[in-house]
Amino acid sequence: MDRLLINGGHRLEGELAVHSAKNCVLALLAACVLATRPVTLFNCPKITDIINMTKIIEALGGKIFWEKDDLTVDCSVLTGNEIPSSYAKEIRSSLFLMGPIIGRLKHAKAVFPGGCDIGIRPIDLHLKGLRALNIDIEETGGFLYCNGENARGNDIHLDFPSVGATENIMMAAVLAKGKTTITNAAKEPEIAALQKFLNKMGAKIAGAGSSTIVIEGVKKLDGCEFEPIPDRIVAGTYIIAAAITGGKLLVSNCVPDDITALLSKLENCVSRLNVGENSVYIECLKRPDAISLIETSPYPGFPTDLQAQILALETVSSGTSVIVENIFETRYKHVSELTKMGADITVRDRLALVRGVNRLKSAEVNACDLRGGAALVLAGLNAEGVTVVNNAKHIDRGYFMLDKALNSVGADIRRI
Repeated sequence: MDRLLINGGHRLEGELAVHSAKNCVLALLAACVLATRPVTLFNCPKITDIINMTKIIEALGGKIFWEKDDLTVDCSVLTGNEIPSSYAKEIRSSLFLMGPIIGRLKHAKAVFPGGCDIGIRPIDLHLKGLRALNIDIEETGGFLYCNGENARGNDIHLDFPSVGATENIMMAAVLAKGKTTITNAAKEPEIAALQKFLNKMGAKIAGAGSSTIVIEGVKKLDGCEFEPIPDRIVAGTYIIAAAITGGKLLVSNCVPDDITALLSKLENCVSRLNVGENSVYIECLKRPDAISLIETSPYPGFPTDLQAQILALETVSSGTSVIVENIFETRYKHVSELTKMGADITVRDRLALVRGVNRLKSAEVNACDLRGGAALVLAGLNAEGVTVVNNAKHIDRGYFMLDKALNSVGADIRRI
């Protein structure tokens, strides 16, 4: 069941509630390794990445219990310190486990994920930060061997405000001796949620949400109960889905303040946009006006994880839009698929020039990644005829039953 058949042209109307944030839950699951007593996370979506992370925790000796959508993790007894390579290849967030395993067990082994063709390897920021905590890391035979017996706090400046590196350092430092200060830290809401979670377990962390985070090492962390934050990228995807179908949609259980960068771009382009305390209502009863310029940047800027979806909207907007991808150097794989559907897009390096057309046409397209796949679903909702999206498994990594959610508000999507 890895293909989606989308019969386009149906206006979305109704209400969609946003599930908990994938990226938040993944970091919290990693942090559960630090706890000496069980932790319960409420309202966790059973999406692929989260299931794979629980399997890694089980491989370490932790115990996983599901009660409907509530997830209890018991890492009171751990029997291993190696992140299985089979799962590490499936989920990049497995890298988040290095810090917690080192903090709790002092030693960790992980598969080396390799580098990028251009620019700094994503893992370099993690390794630099962990080494600054006096953690010895040896790279041998495609593996990382980590020794944190002498870990201690330090002042760490990140060359780029990486979310993953910030989270990894926070979790490695929480049980290290002394004080750690991270400057140029990521400011994403998921960082603030991780701080709140760790502090509830007994950590002493301050500053998350700003560019400076201070961690005072403690001796141990206890269990707790915690509810992850709503998924801001899912919320943004739903909002864009309403706009691209000319719909009327209430997106509930979201945090509008977390998607201000998106809402500020849409407010002058759609018919109506009402922002509540934990909801957004959008009407788009006419063809949306093009957004002249969209540039991705670290939070609170426009999120790179919504770039593909907003680009899909711009393909049918009135006018011309320029999109600049400042985070990832090759995040335009969805463009070639959108052009199969009649989109008029020109890409040069990090810049995409999008000339809006009246409507897209159906085609058979391939989802190459999570967010690009979501963009193709949005395009299919607009297109005339039946669009086939292959490799829907990529979409399932970050959206819980996206097809069923959209069908509940008027879409016509079938999974085969």
